[in-house]
Amino acid sequence: MNTRIVSIGEAMVELAPAPQAGLFQQAFAGDTLNTAWYLKQMQPERVVDYVTRVGTDAISDAMVAFLAEKNIGIDHVLRDQDRTVGLYMISLQDGERSFSYWRGQSAARQLATDASALHAACAGAGIVYFSGITLGILDEAGRETLLQTMRDIRDQGTVVAFDPNLRPRLWPDNDTMCRAIMEAAAVSDIALPSHDDEATFFGDADPAATLDRYAGAGATTVVVKNGGGPILHLHRGAQGTFTPAPVTQIVDTTAAGDSFNAGILAGFDPSADIAPHVEAACSLAGKVIQSRGALVEL
Repeated sequence: MNTRIVSIGEAMVELAPAPQAGLFQQAFAGDTLNTAWYLKQMQPERVVDYVTRVGTDAISDAMVAFLAEKNIGIDHVLRDQDRTVGLYMISLQDGERSFSYWRGQSAARQLATDASALHAACAGAGIVYFSGITLGILDEAGRETLLQTMRDIRDQGTVVAFDPNLRPRLWPDNDTMCRAIMEAAAVSDIALPSHDDEATFFGDADPAATLDRYAGAGATTVVVKNGGGPILHLHRGAQGTFTPAPVTQIVDTTAAGDSFNAGILAGFDPSADIAPHVEAACSLAGKVIQSRGALVEL
């Protein structure tokens, strides 16, 4: 299988609490960037390209330089002279995080305005990965361009992976969000939902209901994240369950799901067993939540 992976979404400036009270540390992160970062750490030999749009200002230059330094491909990072990059700040309480966002001028909101550029970025990839946040930052025309691109590359043999990552603040209303999420599920081979979110917005009674809904939409591989609880998965028509080892000291749950996704996608082979990937994903996420920030050196 082609090992090149393309991750599509919004990279942002992250302000995370520093050990000294009242101070924050600047970094770069974002759900699909986090997954790309962990994929590259797990498999340094793998080609991992990031697809987004940034500005032409100093902070955008610094972000692109950061990606290049970490050997994440930047050939398909487009520049917009009239916009910049978004920013978010993390607040922590007993290891659980909440976020404040400033993303109104984010250039990434325009990442799907050029259909030909988006097709070129995805061409020849083994896996293309995107999320509900990728969808949520786009306008209706951009979402349709992105989804049509996913249909096209899937028809050409590329595996399409999708994390619903439900964030209602990005959407005009919950109905619009849920409809778009299921449209994305219908063009995806791999779905990586989180049961807590799915229960809140879709009313799923249990992880099995979440799995069944995404499988019914057309995903052939579904892994339902469930916090520290049992992980239910479906692959090649067979279901299984894995219970992760408990983590006794949770420091920061930022990027727990994003790193988990990297564990699933690293070396993914549609014809092979998914169980080792689920176990690796749980192990990776368990390490990540014991450190501060989204991007943790392994």
